[in-house]
Amino acid sequence: MRTSRHPVAAAVAAALLPLLLAAPAQATNGYFSHGYGIKAIGMAGAGIALPQDAIAAANNPAGMAMIGNRVDFGLNWFSPSGREATIVGSPAPFNNTSYDGDGKTSFFVPEFGYNQAYTKEMTLGVSVYGNGGMNTEYNKPFPLFCSAPPNPSCSNPGVDLSQLFIAPTLAYRVTPQHALGVSLNLAFQRFKATGLQNFTAPSGPNQFSAYPGNVTDQGYDNSYGAGLRIGYLGQLTPSFAVGLTYQTKTWMTEFDKYKGLFAEAGDFDIPANYGIGLSFKPMDALTLALDVVRIDYSSIKSINNPLLPNLFQAPLGTDGGAGFGWQDVTAYKLGIQYDVNPQLTIRGGYNYGEQPIPASETLFNVLAPGVVEDHWTLGATWTLANKSELSFAFMYAPSVTVTGVNSIPSVFGGGNVNLKLKEMSFGVAYGWRF
Repeated sequence: MRTSRHPVAAAVAAALLPLLLAAPAQATNGYFSHGYGIKAIGMAGAGIALPQDAIAAANNPAGMAMIGNRVDFGLNWFSPSGREATIVGSPAPFNNTSYDGDGKTSFFVPEFGYNQAYTKEMTLGVSVYGNGGMNTEYNKPFPLFCSAPPNPSCSNPGVDLSQLFIAPTLAYRVTPQHALGVSLNLAFQRFKATGLQNFTAPSGPNQFSAYPGNVTDQGYDNSYGAGLRIGYLGQLTPSFAVGLTYQTKTWMTEFDKYKGLFAEAGDFDIPANYGIGLSFKPMDALTLALDVVRIDYSSIKSINNPLLPNLFQAPLGTDGGAGFGWQDVTAYKLGIQYDVNPQLTIRGGYNYGEQPIPASETLFNVLAPGVVEDHWTLGATWTLANKSELSFAFMYAPSVTVTGVNSIPSVFGGGNVNLKLKEMSFGVAYGWRF
């Protein structure tokens, strides 16, 4: 290793961290991104058995053993749009209209990775990336969250969740074809909510929260925590590889400012997830990759608890308090890569991730309409003469509508809420080997 690279990597990381801390959520596979690393994003997120850059630890830490010495940094423009909630069937006809949640539609999400092989077997590196998926900013108060009039204090509803992972990684080649890896996932998350004044009554029959002063409009709150990701990567034949990865639950400190909104007094841990990946080269220039990933949203009460009957059986903020009702998600990621020549590689892919919101849970998910399912991607890398690379990736997730079924409680007048969302992203990355 040439030590002169260390200041460069440190400077890049220092420049990107403030952007990552301010980066918004990306709602693709639930609130997890559909892929990590611009190259993997161009292949619909497939990367468990196909490491290609120093962001590889986000997909499988064992992959860091196979990529050599390199630095990568990138920036992904993410644009959710068509965020819309529509009330239908309400006995109050003026409520039966659409509410536009597209207060902001352009976000920039950076990434950074550094990897160094210290022996033929052992590699140390770090991957820094963002995650999340709840960002809405509505253009007017939502009557079931805050009635305006008669409540003059109503603010426009919305939430903003950002998550940052810094993953120091140790990878070890057990043999030249087989590697193990482990990452310490150091996590930071930031959250705020607005426009939920109907849930802040301090007493009486309409007191819905155990902590009514900590439900809404408290500004940003921060949470910190850690977990582990482990992985295996095996090149079983020259043309076929398999990868396995498991990330534990990431245990986070509570959002104290919102302990009256989230179950378990503001608890918002990051769910465990695990996956298997395959890569296959039917010819030298062509690579196919398939990942299957499972995300255990049901293990987090603040995410999984249903709205009903919880809202009327346990106050918000308690262990049994109402949540978003999200179900577990399985994502299927199929990517293709073709080396046109030694300088140019092109990519494409399709990602299908089950949306996590049942039709009966659309009311609370006005705040978090993470309902897209299909993701189509394109990407390419141009290799330059100095061993550096310029990559890009494009993703489009067409609009999905979830139609509510018995989603508005009768005590709120009945009816349903329908949710809609579509997304687009475009990312660029620069990497170099040393």
